[in-house]
Amino acid sequence: MGLTLHGLPISLPLTGASNVRDLGGWPVTGRHVRRGRVFRAASLGQLTNADCAVLRELGLRVVCDFRGKTERAEAPCALADVEVRSLPIEPSVGASLRDILATRAATGQDTETLMRAAYVAYATEWSHCYRALFNAILETGGPVLFHCSAGKDRTGFGAALLLTALGVEWDLVIQDYLASNALWRGDVAIAAGIPPHVAAGLLTVRAELLQAAFAAITDTFGGFDRYAGAQLGLTSARLARLRDMLLV
Repeated sequence: MGLTLHGLPISLPLTGASNVRDLGGWPVTGRHVRRGRVFRAASLGQLTNADCAVLRELGLRVVCDFRGKTERAEAPCALADVEVRSLPIEPSVGASLRDILATRAATGQDTETLMRAAYVAYATEWSHCYRALFNAILETGGPVLFHCSAGKDRTGFGAALLLTALGVEWDLVIQDYLASNALWRGDVAIAAGIPPHVAAGLLTVRAELLQAAFAAITDTFGGFDRYAGAQLGLTSARLARLRDMLLV
């Protein structure tokens, strides 16, 4: 897949949350992404007191939560004394999969098709949520943490947007994205009652999904730069400020 950088991504081992990491360290043409400014994670609903202490030491100012209304209600953020911004990207794959399972035997290809559609929707229908993430980073200067339930799909796409905007090469963006397969501890509730070959598609990430989202960006908006300006609010001045803030 290209260059593999030992020690990246930078994972924070917590008891009550997995897939928690610092987005810093990735190289960008003689510089690197600043550490300790932007973090990504899975749900923060089961944090222990020790976990909360670790996260407090980061000096987090804002947590951006991409989970839908029901997801948030079932597992509210356990981290106190931080501003939580709700940026709901409502999950749709589960409902569609239930429809398929109710009518016929679902296949791995069904899951792949649903996941691709979800990723394209992240880019084309939910860009306002990612715009709000960039606003939070630019407004506060960080540290900012963003997450969804698993920290792999909605969050994975958000991390890819940020790293791409900062100029990280694509192979390394993919490397960060695929790290969820090793760092997320999984969710037995997602797989309950679902055939293993179908559940596998929901419990992992694959490069093809992220590539589909970025292909939709190119097809719909004419390329990432135009998308970043029109959909994410990253004018040339704001993009320059973002890079000054997050690159060293």
